[in-house]
Amino acid sequence: MTVIAVTGASGFCGSRVARAAAARGLEVRCLGRRPGPVGRHVPWDATVGPPDLDGVDVVVHCAAAVGDPVPGSAAERTMRAVNVDGTARLLEAAAGRRVVWVSSASVYAPSTDRRPLAEEHPVRHQLNAYGRTKAAGEALALAAGAVVLRPRAVYGAGDPHLVPRLLARVRRGLLLLPGPDALLSLTAVENLAGACLLAAEWPPGPYNIADPLPYRRDDVVAAVLRAHGVRARIHHVPLPVAEAAAGAAEALARLRPRSTPPLTRYAVAQLGRPVVLDVTRAQRQGWCARRTFADLYGPVAAAG
Repeated sequence: MTVIAVTGASGFCGSRVARAAAARGLEVRCLGRRPGPVGRHVPWDATVGPPDLDGVDVVVHCAAAVGDPVPGSAAERTMRAVNVDGTARLLEAAAGRRVVWVSSASVYAPSTDRRPLAEEHPVRHQLNAYGRTKAAGEALALAAGAVVLRPRAVYGAGDPHLVPRLLARVRRGLLLLPGPDALLSLTAVENLAGACLLAAEWPPGPYNIADPLPYRRDDVVAAVLRAHGVRARIHHVPLPVAEAAAGAAEALARLRPRSTPPLTRYAVAQLGRPVVLDVTRAQRQGWCARRTFADLYGPVAAAG
């Protein structure tokens, strides 16, 4: 029986990978500080030392520090310790094993080109510490011969990041969004989990992972608000105004490293600029995204 180790298996993405692996009859070992939903727990702190991979055939590395920390803050240092140094420790322990490393589309350089981003798009000029540390971590993984997956905006039931942040920005029945409506790729967590299990057999290298078609941002936001019983009007803030406000908020936060800016350039770019991923490379390996936003939140027109 194939033994698969899933790091970060107590988290949003890792837990889905662990469950999917168990459903396929694989022996699952959940690596992390907390037990995963299935299989055997193998304690591992990515900031301390290498994991125990004795008897493991395949490693899926989902563990990551996420967020949008202030430059120079303790949170940024922790992010580097997990996403870069932790990756180095994992890769050293995994030598000779197949490794699937879950990265992010945040590694890509910002683009004003409306064409879908393929894996050859430059990896540089990331807008925050998360993007920079994921880029540095995936560079180590690629150099070690791993398969690297680049999802964008992973969502699903129990999502602890995207939807809570969106709902928290509703004020007095109003939700401000940067720029006009935009075409965005999103990734259902089930689609990512499926790719993680298939990718162990793919040639090493980077692969974009996203839903079959991109969505109109405003349609998605409206569907989320309806599903959570939140009545709010969507108002578009001109993109230059939103970017200027985010820059000012970041500058103020740097004066207080323990604070969190209410708005960042990364957040503005995530919502305000079109980002569509080309998933052809993964599809050529036999991967198919079967879940869509409508499966969770009801009908939303996907843009062709």
